[in-house]
Amino acid sequence: MTNSPQSASLEHIRVLDLTRVLAGPWCTQNLADLGADVIKVERPDVGDDTRSWGPPYAKDADGNNSTEAAYYLTANRGKRSITVDIATPEGQQVIRHLVMQSDVVIENYKVDQLKKYGLDYASLSALKPDLVYCSITGFGQTGPYAARAGYDFIIQGMGGLMSITGERDELPGGGPQKVGVAITDLMTGMYATIAVLAALTHRERTGVGQYIDLALLDVQVAMLANVGSNYLASGQAPKRWGNAHPNIVPYQTFATSDGHIIVAAGNDGQYRKFVQVGDYPELATDPRFISNPQRVEFRDTLVPILAEMVKKKSKEEWLELLESAGVPCGPINRLDEVFNDPQVQARECAIELPHPTAGNVRLVANPIKMSATPTRYNNAPPLLGQHTNHVLQELLGYSEQQLAQLRDKNVI
Repeated sequence: MTNSPQSASLEHIRVLDLTRVLAGPWCTQNLADLGADVIKVERPDVGDDTRSWGPPYAKDADGNNSTEAAYYLTANRGKRSITVDIATPEGQQVIRHLVMQSDVVIENYKVDQLKKYGLDYASLSALKPDLVYCSITGFGQTGPYAARAGYDFIIQGMGGLMSITGERDELPGGGPQKVGVAITDLMTGMYATIAVLAALTHRERTGVGQYIDLALLDVQVAMLANVGSNYLASGQAPKRWGNAHPNIVPYQTFATSDGHIIVAAGNDGQYRKFVQVGDYPELATDPRFISNPQRVEFRDTLVPILAEMVKKKSKEEWLELLESAGVPCGPINRLDEVFNDPQVQARECAIELPHPTAGNVRLVANPIKMSATPTRYNNAPPLLGQHTNHVLQELLGYSEQQLAQLRDKNVI
């Protein structure tokens, strides 16, 4: 897939990226992987906040730390970086000129912050009516919380995710828990990608652009999925179940003699096979555990017995036994085990790109696999302002003298 000579789905699209941190850059990296020309606008001398969110840093060719934070590398490949101070009139004019050469603007500034610079949707769409403009904020453009700053961790709490994530309150370690990655940011970036593609499709049919208002809180509520739907149908707020399932037993994690596994016995036959290969055949016929409703009722009796059973064998022994018996199972892998897994390697889930200061950087691949227009990985995440001169000369025809004047005024 890397550097494919085939055409890319979005190679005719240019995106002006006024985002930073994760939700917005995740969206624009998706668009870049699909072939769009993404121009990342950053603050002079500082750049995206995540450039300083280290360690860890990428290693250079000699194995020493570079200045490229791994967090920044996560969401910025395939883009061209330019530095523009949008707080200056000259910088605002540069952005307007670039908008006229772009199809999409994506930003994640606070509500109305870009309005004072004349870079809001109303101002820019007056110049370019077919512009697709996407705003990403914590709480959206309307409502009593619109002016608040939104952070993934806070939204996970406010949006209900932490109320259903974590061990049961009555067990050791019980209590609310956030997800191990900034899942709300990432899902907002994914929804933004979908929305931009839908708006571009609409524009191709009608010639008309539109405004997209995306909020982290809205996304968090939406991604509750069946749990949210269950509440709306029943009026009963669900509780945390840790790694267990509220309706199926056994469907959870277990500690083996040397690690942890997941057992997902979704029916009575799978349960019987589980206890039989574990040398506890009496559990298959015990009337308290003979069917799933009974196992759910007597969960607190059965699960400790199963936990003792599982501890008697190693992780690899259990995985081999359960897979042979047709019982759904899986390991809980550390990331070294993830990236060494033969299936992960066969699916090319990690890629390597040459970098101007960090040698070759290893990155997580885009999971989209397309036959006619595969994802592209043309460039590593750019250095701060790496493409300023080239972009302003190529797209706007700025002369060396104009660039020097803007640089003298610290505009670029």
